[in-house]
Amino acid sequence: MIHTGFKMSGLSLILMALLLSMSAIAIEEPRYTVLEQIDDRIEVRQYEAQVVAVTPMSESQNNGFRVLAGYIFGGNDKDEKIAMTAPVATTMAGDQREMTFMMPNEYTLESLPKPLDGRVDFRSIPAYTAAVIRFSGRANGSIAEEKWLALKTVLEGADWQIVGQPTLNQYNPPWTLGFLRRNEIIVPVTASDSQ
Repeated sequence: MIHTGFKMSGLSLILMALLLSMSAIAIEEPRYTVLEQIDDRIEVRQYEAQVVAVTPMSESQNNGFRVLAGYIFGGNDKDEKIAMTAPVATTMAGDQREMTFMMPNEYTLESLPKPLDGRVDFRSIPAYTAAVIRFSGRANGSIAEEKWLALKTVLEGADWQIVGQPTLNQYNPPWTLGFLRRNEIIVPVTASDSQ
Protein backbone atom coordinates (compact mmCIF):
# COMPACT_ATOMS: atom_id res chain seq x y z
CA MET A 1 0.00 0.00 0.00
CA ILE A 2 2.74 2.47 0.90
CA HIS A 3 4.66 1.50 -2.23
CA THR A 4 1.65 2.33 -4.44
CA GLY A 5 1.26 5.69 -2.68
CA PHE A 6 4.91 6.45 -3.44
CA LYS A 7 4.35 5.74 -7.14
CA MET A 8 1.34 8.03 -7.18
CA SER A 9 3.33 10.71 -5.44
CA GLY A 10 6.16 10.34 -7.97
CA LEU A 11 3.68 10.39 -10.84
CA SER A 12 2.03 13.48 -9.37
CA LEU A 13 5.40 15.24 -9.21
CA ILE A 14 6.14 14.35 -12.83
CA LEU A 15 2.73 15.62 -13.94
CA MET A 16 3.21 18.83 -11.96
CA ALA A 17 6.62 19.36 -13.59
CA LEU A 18 5.06 18.78 -17.02
CA LEU A 19 2.29 21.28 -16.37
CA LEU A 20 4.69 23.90 -15.02
CA SER A 21 6.97 23.39 -18.02
CA MET A 22 4.08 23.76 -20.41
CA SER A 23 2.96 26.97 -18.69
CA ALA A 24 6.32 28.48 -19.66
CA ILE A 25 5.07 28.52 -23.27
CA ALA A 26 3.07 31.68 -22.50
CA ILE A 27 6.23 33.62 -21.56
CA GLU A 28 7.22 36.37 -24.00
CA GLU A 29 10.10 35.49 -26.31
CA PRO A 30 12.10 37.51 -28.85
CA ARG A 31 10.25 38.15 -32.10
CA TYR A 32 11.80 36.76 -35.26
CA THR A 33 11.16 35.56 -38.79
CA VAL A 34 12.73 32.35 -40.13
CA LEU A 35 14.78 33.19 -43.23
CA GLU A 36 16.10 29.71 -43.92
CA GLN A 37 15.69 26.21 -42.50
CA ILE A 38 19.08 24.52 -42.97
CA ASP A 39 18.08 21.19 -41.43
CA ASP A 40 15.63 19.92 -38.83
CA ARG A 41 17.46 21.69 -35.97
CA ILE A 42 19.19 24.69 -37.54
CA GLU A 43 17.49 27.91 -38.67
CA VAL A 44 18.62 31.33 -39.83
CA ARG A 45 16.39 33.96 -38.24
CA GLN A 46 15.86 37.70 -38.52
CA TYR A 47 15.35 39.00 -34.98
CA GLU A 48 13.54 42.23 -34.18
CA ALA A 49 15.22 44.88 -32.01
CA GLN A 50 15.02 44.28 -28.26
CA VAL A 51 16.07 45.75 -24.92
CA VAL A 52 17.95 43.48 -22.52
CA ALA A 53 19.11 43.55 -18.92
CA VAL A 54 22.68 42.30 -18.54
CA THR A 55 24.91 41.32 -15.62
CA PRO A 56 28.45 39.92 -15.43
CA MET A 57 28.68 36.28 -14.37
CA SER A 58 31.51 36.90 -11.95
CA GLU A 59 30.96 33.85 -9.74
CA SER A 60 28.53 31.41 -11.32
CA GLN A 61 25.46 31.11 -13.50
CA ASN A 62 23.29 31.05 -10.38
CA ASN A 63 24.82 34.32 -9.25
CA GLY A 64 23.99 36.02 -12.58
CA PHE A 65 20.46 34.68 -12.49
CA ARG A 66 19.91 35.91 -8.91
CA VAL A 67 21.08 39.42 -9.82
CA LEU A 68 18.74 39.74 -12.82
CA ALA A 69 15.84 37.98 -11.09
CA GLY A 70 16.24 40.37 -8.16
CA TYR A 71 15.79 43.28 -10.55
CA ILE A 72 12.65 41.97 -12.28
CA PHE A 73 11.07 40.80 -9.00
CA GLY A 74 11.06 44.37 -7.67
CA GLY A 75 14.69 45.27 -6.99
CA ASN A 76 14.35 48.64 -8.68
CA ASP A 77 13.57 52.25 -7.81
CA LYS A 78 9.86 51.77 -8.50
CA ASP A 79 9.54 48.43 -6.66
CA GLU A 80 8.00 47.31 -9.97
CA LYS A 81 7.67 43.65 -10.90
CA ILE A 82 8.63 42.98 -14.52
CA ALA A 83 7.38 39.87 -16.32
CA MET A 84 9.86 37.06 -16.82
CA THR A 85 10.74 36.41 -20.46
CA ALA A 86 12.59 33.62 -22.21
CA PRO A 87 15.28 32.75 -22.97
CA VAL A 88 17.91 33.34 -20.33
CA ALA A 89 21.04 33.92 -22.42
CA THR A 90 24.67 33.47 -21.40
CA THR A 91 27.73 34.33 -23.45
CA MET A 92 29.86 31.34 -24.40
CA ALA A 93 33.16 33.05 -25.26
CA GLY A 94 35.41 35.79 -24.00
CA ASP A 95 36.98 36.66 -20.67
CA GLN A 96 33.93 38.42 -19.24
CA ARG A 97 30.91 36.14 -19.41
CA GLU A 98 27.48 37.75 -19.12
CA MET A 99 23.90 36.72 -18.52
CA THR A 100 21.02 38.46 -20.29
CA PHE A 101 17.27 38.71 -19.73
CA MET A 102 15.19 40.19 -22.55
CA MET A 103 12.90 42.92 -21.24
CA PRO A 104 9.21 42.73 -22.25
CA ASN A 105 8.45 44.62 -25.48
CA GLU A 106 6.43 47.25 -23.59
CA TYR A 107 9.68 48.72 -22.20
CA THR A 108 12.27 51.02 -23.73
CA LEU A 109 15.66 51.92 -22.26
CA GLU A 110 14.07 55.12 -20.97
CA SER A 111 10.98 53.55 -19.41
CA LEU A 112 12.71 50.76 -17.46
CA PRO A 113 12.92 51.35 -13.70
CA LYS A 114 16.43 51.92 -12.39
CA PRO A 115 18.03 48.87 -10.74
CA LEU A 116 18.96 48.95 -7.07
CA ASP A 117 21.86 46.57 -7.80
CA GLY A 118 24.72 48.26 -9.68
CA ARG A 119 25.57 44.98 -11.43
CA VAL A 120 22.46 45.31 -13.65
CA ASP A 121 22.95 47.19 -16.90
CA PHE A 122 20.78 47.61 -20.00
CA ARG A 123 21.41 47.45 -23.75
CA SER A 124 19.35 48.20 -26.79
CA ILE A 125 20.03 45.52 -29.40
CA PRO A 126 19.16 46.49 -32.97
CA ALA A 127 17.53 43.98 -35.34
CA TYR A 128 19.97 41.30 -36.44
CA THR A 129 20.29 38.00 -38.35
CA ALA A 130 21.36 34.88 -36.46
CA ALA A 131 21.94 31.18 -37.01
CA VAL A 132 20.33 28.98 -34.36
CA ILE A 133 20.71 25.34 -33.38
CA ARG A 134 18.03 23.89 -31.10
CA PHE A 135 18.51 20.97 -28.68
CA SER A 136 16.88 19.45 -25.62
CA GLY A 137 18.28 18.13 -22.35
CA ARG A 138 20.51 19.75 -19.76
CA ALA A 139 22.74 22.35 -21.38
CA ASN A 140 25.98 21.81 -19.48
CA GLY A 141 29.26 23.22 -20.81
CA SER A 142 30.37 20.20 -22.82
CA ILE A 143 26.97 19.68 -24.47
CA ALA A 144 26.67 23.39 -25.33
CA GLU A 145 30.19 23.35 -26.79
CA GLU A 146 29.36 20.24 -28.85
CA LYS A 147 26.25 21.95 -30.28
CA TRP A 148 28.19 25.15 -30.99
CA LEU A 149 30.80 23.17 -32.94
CA ALA A 150 28.02 21.42 -34.89
CA LEU A 151 26.46 24.80 -35.77
CA LYS A 152 29.84 26.23 -36.85
CA THR A 153 30.50 23.20 -39.03
CA VAL A 154 27.15 23.54 -40.81
CA LEU A 155 27.64 27.28 -41.33
CA GLU A 156 31.08 26.72 -42.90
CA GLY A 157 29.35 24.84 -45.72
CA ALA A 158 26.40 27.24 -46.01
CA ASP A 159 25.91 30.77 -47.36
CA TRP A 160 26.17 32.38 -43.92
CA GLN A 161 29.20 33.84 -42.16
CA ILE A 162 29.54 34.20 -38.39
CA VAL A 163 29.91 37.86 -37.35
CA GLY A 164 29.57 37.73 -33.56
CA GLN A 165 29.88 35.62 -30.43
CA PRO A 166 27.57 32.69 -29.61
CA THR A 167 25.18 32.65 -26.67
CA LEU A 168 23.59 29.69 -24.88
CA ASN A 169 19.86 30.35 -24.57
CA GLN A 170 17.71 28.37 -22.12
CA TYR A 171 13.91 28.61 -22.24
CA ASN A 172 12.71 26.52 -19.31
CA PRO A 173 12.67 26.73 -15.52
CA PRO A 174 15.28 24.53 -13.81
CA TRP A 175 12.75 21.93 -12.65
CA THR A 176 11.74 21.09 -16.24
CA LEU A 177 12.51 17.48 -17.14
CA GLY A 178 15.54 17.17 -19.43
CA PHE A 179 13.74 15.76 -22.46
CA LEU A 180 11.24 18.67 -22.32
CA ARG A 181 13.89 21.38 -22.09
CA ARG A 182 14.45 23.76 -25.01
CA ASN A 183 17.93 25.16 -25.51
CA GLU A 184 19.47 27.08 -28.39
CA ILE A 185 22.90 28.30 -29.41
CA ILE A 186 22.40 31.63 -31.21
CA VAL A 187 25.15 33.39 -33.16
CA PRO A 188 24.94 36.54 -35.33
CA VAL A 189 25.54 35.89 -39.03
CA THR A 190 25.51 37.69 -42.34
CA ALA A 191 25.02 36.38 -45.86
CA SER A 192 28.44 35.31 -47.23
CA ASP A 193 28.09 37.43 -50.39
CA SER A 194 27.63 40.62 -48.30
CA GLN A 195 31.19 40.44 -46.90
